[in-house]
Amino acid sequence: MKSTKLLGIWMDHSIAHLMELKNDIIVSNTIESQSEPKENEMNVIKDESHTLNKEQRQLSAYYKKLSDVIKDYESVVLFGPTDAKKELFNFMKDSHHFEKIKIELKPADKMTENQRHAFVKEYFKHFFVV
Repeated sequence: MKSTKLLGIWMDHSIAHLMELKNDIIVSNTIESQSEPKENEMNVIKDESHTLNKEQRQLSAYYKKLSDVIKDYESVVLFGPTDAKKELFNFMKDSHHFEKIKIELKPADKMTENQRHAFVKEYFKHFFVV
């Protein structure tokens, strides 16, 4: 029998903690957004719209990395304290690659690694026998 591929992602705008649930064991990975411009770059960048465009490109690259991972799963829960999860969902929603993937968004505060793992196990125990 084929096992269901389950993924939990705790995220904000700077980092995503990916947790794949396999046989009641969490396999973790992390994806970070590109860092902010360095101080010497800040002196060169004076135009506010240029800075905003750069931030948008960085977020788009971050969401692209995450969406490339999500394509390989059947059920995904996105959770975290910011709107980053909603922005990622909106980034993916028009792509046919995600039509058959169950994606749910849940609010969550900052969490320790153990709390994130417990959240993912608790979330998926209601939907699947793992």
